[in-house]
Amino acid sequence: MTEHLKKKTNTSVGKNIRTLRHQRGWSQEDVADRLGISIPAFSKIETGVTDINLSRLEQIANIYEVNVINLLSLDAEEPEPQLSNLSIAQKKILDRETEIANLQRKVILLYEELRTKTPATA
Repeated sequence: MTEHLKKKTNTSVGKNIRTLRHQRGWSQEDVADRLGISIPAFSKIETGVTDINLSRLEQIANIYEVNVINLLSLDAEEPEPQLSNLSIAQKKILDRETEIANLQRKVILLYEELRTKTPATA
């Protein structure tokens, strides 16, 4: 492998790893901890400075729950952004459901308050 091709591959793999990390909202520290390496060592992987071996590449792929080929692909067009968008949508739905439940509680409390203040007509 030529030096130029090796550098291009390292940069591409690092970019793919960084993209996946951003999609998940993880910090470099989060991933470095999971890999059992320092933040600077992980940063060197993302920037393509470090030659990454197959064992480390498999470890990273497992953390991101993707195939090693996705990390190696130069023009990776993968479904990860859709998963990320799905996660965002699910969080928004959960937030709205919580908001609705809180509003329902308020309505019930107001109803109970109104019922106790209003004299019963029989």
